[in-house]
Amino acid sequence: MSSSVYPVILCGGSGTRLWPLSRAQYPKQFIPLIDGSDDSLLVATLRRLHPDNGFQPPTLLTHNDHRFLLRDEVQSAGIPPREILLEPVARNTAPAITAAALSITADDPEAVLAVMPSDHLLDDANAFAGTVRQAAAIAAGARLMLLGVTPTEPNTGYGYIRTGAALTGGASEVAAFAEKPDAETAARYLSEGGYLWNSGIFVLPAAAFLEEVERLAPEIIENARAALGNSERDLGFRRLAGEAYAQCPNISVDYAVMEKTARAAVMPLETGWSDVGSWSSVWAESAHDANGNAVHGDAMLMDTRGSYVHSNGALVSTIGVEDMIVVHTPDAALVAKRDRAQDVGELVKQLRAANRREPEQHTRCHRPWGHFETLSLGPRFQVKLLHVKPGGQLSLQMHHHRSEHWVVVTGTARVTCGDETRLVCENESVYISATHWHRLENPGKVPLEIIEVQIGSYLGEDDIIRSDDVYRRAPHETK
Repeated sequence: MSSSVYPVILCGGSGTRLWPLSRAQYPKQFIPLIDGSDDSLLVATLRRLHPDNGFQPPTLLTHNDHRFLLRDEVQSAGIPPREILLEPVARNTAPAITAAALSITADDPEAVLAVMPSDHLLDDANAFAGTVRQAAAIAAGARLMLLGVTPTEPNTGYGYIRTGAALTGGASEVAAFAEKPDAETAARYLSEGGYLWNSGIFVLPAAAFLEEVERLAPEIIENARAALGNSERDLGFRRLAGEAYAQCPNISVDYAVMEKTARAAVMPLETGWSDVGSWSSVWAESAHDANGNAVHGDAMLMDTRGSYVHSNGALVSTIGVEDMIVVHTPDAALVAKRDRAQDVGELVKQLRAANRREPEQHTRCHRPWGHFETLSLGPRFQVKLLHVKPGGQLSLQMHHHRSEHWVVVTGTARVTCGDETRLVCENESVYISATHWHRLENPGKVPLEIIEVQIGSYLGEDDIIRSDDVYRRAPHETK
């Protein structure tokens, strides 16, 4: 593979069809979904882009709210990124890829981009690298390459590509794009042949791609260039300028470029692939028992067939069910027929319309310093578990309406309260009065765990006044 193949990983998806495990503040790319692996989908994506497979360091794009989650996953994967670009607003894939292409060509005008989502499954990293190598060789002739997947079923959840005239190297011209079809149309595509699933993976000569964006969607490249030119560096991230980026049309790269260009070509991706876009696809990719069931977590199944059962904690039991999806989390549960899995996104829309919290956030809330989890909540009290990473520190803060008792369970805490700073060890406690400025830090090399008991007339997260935050978070990021 050419040394100039630069991965571009799009990390902005929300994964609503995998609710209640995937939430707006903790979407599916950050979640281990397949049994037998503790890796998130993003970590798996990064690891198949290892330099040994010929890839340059990746460029990642994500929303500002997910930047610290993303950095944790990058560190876990052990694949240092070239750059992490922060999108101030969601503007779909065409502006995101354009911004990445502009950034990369500033360093390497001959770059070839391997653009992909962060949340797909691929069976064979070496086969994937080989396909990208083939596609890059064809892309060098100014072709804009897509990777297509040979259909194995009449799936209505994917877009399709109709192949045209054969090209050298196993690729074909793109004759047409087809939207997600109904069941009858999908069955016809499968019987006719000549159709591939659109994987959303592209291999693009950056300069040729930017030429086509300039020709077909000049508003995108104009505003993406301005957003990049006025970007700011912040804690290892690069923030695209908000005003300019917001002027980009909200449009996919398929609609903006690929369906209009005469340079589009498609290469079959000959490895197992799934976009893990629904609970039925998670079931399909999981190991099954003799009755066709896939189980994740603590479950007891009786007279159950063809079902997916997922538990985050509590025992889940089923009796006499077939082809079901059962997903349990500490604050929400989903029960659905497996053939209705595509409708979960519609359910999430209804939950949001009812102003429910569950589509947005788990009971475990992730922060750049670690996470906290609500253990119990009642009138005038709340009990939380705080997990602070080594070196992590909370902001210097104060509460008007609540006092806090901290009990150290594991590790050693450095606690600042007013003008006093002291170390608090395991099985020791400290009391923080309302209106007193305080900070919690983990100065050690092991995680710090604290039981926090809050008592007061109001216990909301917005009762926090900050005077110093090393993570430079806006107020809405700590809600």
